[in-house]
Amino acid sequence: MSDQKRLFLVDAYALIFRGYYAFIKNPRINSKGEDTSAIMGFMNSLLDVIKRERPDHLAVCFDKGGSADRVEMYQEYKANRDATPEGIKTAVPYILEILKAMHIPIMVKEGYEADDVIGTLAKKAEKEGYKTFMVTPDKDFAQLVSENIFMYRPMFGGGYETWGIPEVQKKFEVTDPLQVIDFLGMMGDASDNIPGLPGVGEKTAKKFLAAYGSMENLLANTHELKGKMKEKIEANGELGLLSKKLATIMLDVPVEFNFDDFQMEQPDIPKVTEIFQELEFRRLIDNFNKTFSAVATAPKTQTTDSPETKTTEEKPKATPKEQKSAGAGQFSLFGGGEETTTETVSEFTRKTAENTSHFYQSIASGMATKLFLKNLMNQTSVCFDTETTGLNPLTAELVGISFSWETGKGFYVPFPEDKTEAQELIEVFRPFFENEQIEKIGQNLKYDIKVLAKYNIEVKGNLFDTMLAHYLINPDMRHNMDVLAETYLNYTPIPIVDLIGKKGKNQLSMRDVPLEKQTEYAVEDADITLQLKEHFEKELGEANIKTLFNDIEIPLLRVLATMELEGINLDIGFLNSLSEQLNTDIATLEKSIYEAAGEEFNIASPKQLGIILFEKLKLVDKPKKTKTGQYKTGEDILSYLAKDHEIIRNILDYRGLAKLKSTYVDALPLQVDDSTGHVHTDYMQTVAATGRLSSNNPNLQNIPIRTERGRQVRKAFVPRNEEFTLLAADYSQIELRIIAALSKEETMIEAFKNGEDIHASTASKVFGVPISDVTRDQRSNAKTVNFGIIYGVSAFGLSNQTDLSRGEAKELIDTYYETYPKLRAYMSEQVDFARDNGYVQTVLGRRRYLKDINSQNAIVRGAAERNAVNAPIQGSAADIIKIAMINIYDKLQSGDFKSKMLLQVHDELVFDVYKPELDAMKTLIKTEMESAYKLEVPLDVEMDIGDNWLEAH
Repeated sequence: MSDQKRLFLVDAYALIFRGYYAFIKNPRINSKGEDTSAIMGFMNSLLDVIKRERPDHLAVCFDKGGSADRVEMYQEYKANRDATPEGIKTAVPYILEILKAMHIPIMVKEGYEADDVIGTLAKKAEKEGYKTFMVTPDKDFAQLVSENIFMYRPMFGGGYETWGIPEVQKKFEVTDPLQVIDFLGMMGDASDNIPGLPGVGEKTAKKFLAAYGSMENLLANTHELKGKMKEKIEANGELGLLSKKLATIMLDVPVEFNFDDFQMEQPDIPKVTEIFQELEFRRLIDNFNKTFSAVATAPKTQTTDSPETKTTEEKPKATPKEQKSAGAGQFSLFGGGEETTTETVSEFTRKTAENTSHFYQSIASGMATKLFLKNLMNQTSVCFDTETTGLNPLTAELVGISFSWETGKGFYVPFPEDKTEAQELIEVFRPFFENEQIEKIGQNLKYDIKVLAKYNIEVKGNLFDTMLAHYLINPDMRHNMDVLAETYLNYTPIPIVDLIGKKGKNQLSMRDVPLEKQTEYAVEDADITLQLKEHFEKELGEANIKTLFNDIEIPLLRVLATMELEGINLDIGFLNSLSEQLNTDIATLEKSIYEAAGEEFNIASPKQLGIILFEKLKLVDKPKKTKTGQYKTGEDILSYLAKDHEIIRNILDYRGLAKLKSTYVDALPLQVDDSTGHVHTDYMQTVAATGRLSSNNPNLQNIPIRTERGRQVRKAFVPRNEEFTLLAADYSQIELRIIAALSKEETMIEAFKNGEDIHASTASKVFGVPISDVTRDQRSNAKTVNFGIIYGVSAFGLSNQTDLSRGEAKELIDTYYETYPKLRAYMSEQVDFARDNGYVQTVLGRRRYLKDINSQNAIVRGAAERNAVNAPIQGSAADIIKIAMINIYDKLQSGDFKSKMLLQVHDELVFDVYKPELDAMKTLIKTEMESAYKLEVPLDVEMDIGDNWLEAH
């Protein structure tokens, strides 16, 4: 053991930013409207380091004014960075005040970055015999690592990892940490806008370092390179050397390391408490007091000379209160609640299968399987996970199924490749899957349900999907199992690439993986998912969203699985014909564009297009440019010019038709499944924060319907055969009905109840004319306001969407609000609620978190305010159609109908209806959709049928 003194240098802004974004879903807003997220997150991490490490010496290092030297070398250095969030700007003065009250040195030097301050101090401390730990996640610091300088990297799943020389060598594939500078110089750094060598990414940089060892040696041996790479490196040698300089952390900042100044001292507890009280950090005060009482009484940690084997005393287990987890909007920097204590395997190690005790066993065929099944059937709740030959559930075959019902334990049943034998084996497990009394747990259960459906197995009983649960708890975060395991369990699962390799022709099938590895990988998934379920179940209750989970999202999972398995029939011959027509249309547009331009050019090239429009034709005096100097030719720019220039209109039409052809007309036939002859979209439940479903592979929700050619695509979707017809059922103006009901605006409610044309009714009131005298233009303008008001339409926006002047648009909006005063009051109430609570919610309690609702930046705050109004409306519409889908599905199942529900597109449902069931289906669909949720305003559904989707819609 060693008594070597330890210095911890904290990269302030790195941890402040992480702290701020850890609360991104539910910002910490106090009663004064201040966003205290960054302060809370930073303090949680700082106290965590102090509690864990009890450091001898500590300092916090800040940037001030950026790096003047680097900007002088390269003006674009860090020029791509977004403006610092306002919540961070307002947090820094408080953090500085807290650090001063804690008697922690603040190290900052005008014109230098914190990296340079830390690097200089670390090297000076090393000369004084100190072991230095740089508390930062920034990989650039790896270049400073030495025998006595380490990176101490916080991890979102909890705990830390230390990078010493071996870790840096492994991570960057270098022999010396100093080569990290060459690595960064070669590949560049997007976050700092360091250009690097063109065409050189991480893989190539590591290859060059292995061959040449440094940037200089690479440039001296470019004759050994070939082709385009040789040309690029030789042409950009100076850029590479400049990039290396920019990536080099300075070690000569004029700051001094005085060990007395850096020594940890007892803080001014009354002063810190006073600041925390001002910020309304009630629980953090307790955490702070406990931290420093523990530091004062506990013995110093003894360390070995090797950082990777460094250990500390085992912490006591957290109390139930302290174990409150990172759900329902309460996130600390490392994934726990405000004062969550995270247990780790060791000081710096995340848990893995290699360092965590577990029992995973494969089950042999015959008697072993029978005994296992007997045990399985005695359980009340089991997590299972299928292993398959691919990601497409329609074509994937079972390789194995893992089961777990106790933490750290699980079993794996491998499946034979022979389809008959595989079907015989799955029949053995039919009693389990179809047992109504056993709860089934999984991550993305829809996939497993679809795989098992191919084997004619139905998964019955209550379901718990951890992906769906986390989506409701924290909709703005990613929901894949690896992220969840690292965030909530401090556990890194075995990567799939360790078993089958990376994508490409050499990637293995899971069948090719040895049984022992299959078992370890598959059972780990079931085990970890089981642990996540135990965690999320509590969070659903605490966030009051258990009903939403159990009654909406989980039943919908089964509905969507059935719809996706069914798919929809496609008329490929029609699409081929449409493709030829589009070729003709595109060629005609090309000819017109070339004639107007006076030459041929690549219309799809923004660079060439910009030169034609703004240099040759000079369509505008001061065209907008990108940071690289290229003219902007995006749709927003061109749409503004389209009214005055035919060539612009033709270019926009050209783009629209080209995209329609490539994305849908030519792509859809390739997505038809060979075994069913249908197109099978995937409906994603966990993407849109509003609760809306999204469609993928192919995306059937974004087929353009505002143009004639776009509408023609819907004509390709047809019934399965002549005995069926397509029926489309669409909620009429559901969002307007919802906002009328929620705002209790009697005038609008009465119009809906009386079955009036709401747009004509609105026009009659705002223009002061009888409804029978409303003109087409008046109705159109009223319609634009009706729908635009939900999204906070401005006079400028309304004038752009109509023929009204900005003054006329403002007068129309003002008159609208005078006509519907309760609507305006409701919108204000929603914004006030969001300011007080940090979120708004739908009629079913689905939350949308609005971190910028109290921003002092008017533009940012305005966007959040608009979301505060429209998110509950959009989300409630999404919730209502989900209820309708579930109820219709249940009726179709219980009634043994041949008709099927096929598609959901926003407020519309599409059905393949067996013609003898048409009348019954019309009644069923209309009844269930209109009674899905009771509002003060009646819901109205419009239906039609046809030989294709276009006719039915």
